[in-house]
Amino acid sequence: MTGQRVVIVGAGQAGSDAAAALRERGFTGTVTLVGEEGAVPYQRPPLSKGFLAGRTAAAELELRPEAFYGAHGIDRVHRDPVVRIDREGTVVVLESGRTLPYDRLVLATGARPRTLPVPGAALTGVQTLRSLADAGALRRELSGARHLAVIGGGFIGLELAATASVLGVRTTVVEAGARVMGRTVGPEVSARLAGEHRAHGVELLLGREVTALEGDRKGHVRVVELNDGRRVPADVVVVGIGALPAVELAADAGLEVGGGIVVDARLRTSDRAVYAIGDCARFPSPYAPGQLRLEAVQNASDQARHVAAELCGASAPYTAVPWFWTDQYDLRVQIAGIVRAGDHRVTVGDPAGRFSVLCFRDGVLVGTESVNRPADHMITRRLLASPDGPRPTPDEAARPGFDLKTWQAPAPVSA
Repeated sequence: MTGQRVVIVGAGQAGSDAAAALRERGFTGTVTLVGEEGAVPYQRPPLSKGFLAGRTAAAELELRPEAFYGAHGIDRVHRDPVVRIDREGTVVVLESGRTLPYDRLVLATGARPRTLPVPGAALTGVQTLRSLADAGALRRELSGARHLAVIGGGFIGLELAATASVLGVRTTVVEAGARVMGRTVGPEVSARLAGEHRAHGVELLLGREVTALEGDRKGHVRVVELNDGRRVPADVVVVGIGALPAVELAADAGLEVGGGIVVDARLRTSDRAVYAIGDCARFPSPYAPGQLRLEAVQNASDQARHVAAELCGASAPYTAVPWFWTDQYDLRVQIAGIVRAGDHRVTVGDPAGRFSVLCFRDGVLVGTESVNRPADHMITRRLLASPDGPRPTPDEAARPGFDLKTWQAPAPVSA
């Protein structure tokens, strides 16, 4: 790969990790990392927790010090995003009009928050949380707020609610589904999280939808109207109803898109000189049928390392085990594997305290949801990473006293 030019579009977790991984593997060509923001590439998970609470400074969020990029020969282009991909000319065009030639192009364009399609959504005080700038603005808003309304009871919404309630802001979460984090975890973990939020004074309004936001004479939000007629007071509203993959560049360039930028098992797009990784990519996985798009730090980092290996000649399908986590109050929820609503579920431990839910499909362990049981999470990841290795059965997991830490695979029966 000597003399080869790699351009990485997107300077988030996936993009920054891909640039670093190329150098770690000894790649000697040029590496250019192009981002929209001016900030040094940073971690996003702490934005809704430590940074928002004022415990974490912006500099502590940096994935790598600014000096790292220069020291490793990574050209960092910032505040000048890519606006067009010229596949025939193998160049990307920046907003400034500058062009960057490439031999290999890596799209790490991420995702953007969904907006709330109701009257009043453009009022001041209505925010989403994706970037460092978003988090800084929200921190300033919360410092003088009395009432926060969070629209959406998923990862971001509940993390925000936990942080705000600890800061002393009266918080209401409005969730259209029947339970919080309903698309991510099962009813056992969902109930545990809901109980913890209510214990901290957070009001959870489930099965409700927002119909409008009302503001004062200055155009600042003051009320959230719900479909049951309820009017929720709010000085600040945060919309956390999911994200859309940023596929526009790829689509305009004629690459295949559909629920994300479509890639093969080696993370290549329909143009073999172009790859896609992280939140924007839709890829085949041995852990789910069809194709999958994951918004997770694990997936972004693992795919970044994988594409770096691919560009350096170590070709192989991407098979990393998916895993996720969220910290809320004193609870750490960890999920390993891709779990579905119809899976057979076995709870081990105390559902009111530390516990795990082992999930089985056709009698095979496919994932584990854990609350304050990190060992179960790590063991599950190891088990899933060995597709032909032994795993506990549903009957074993259901036996009194079962513990993944002490479980041993039965000895093979000799012929």
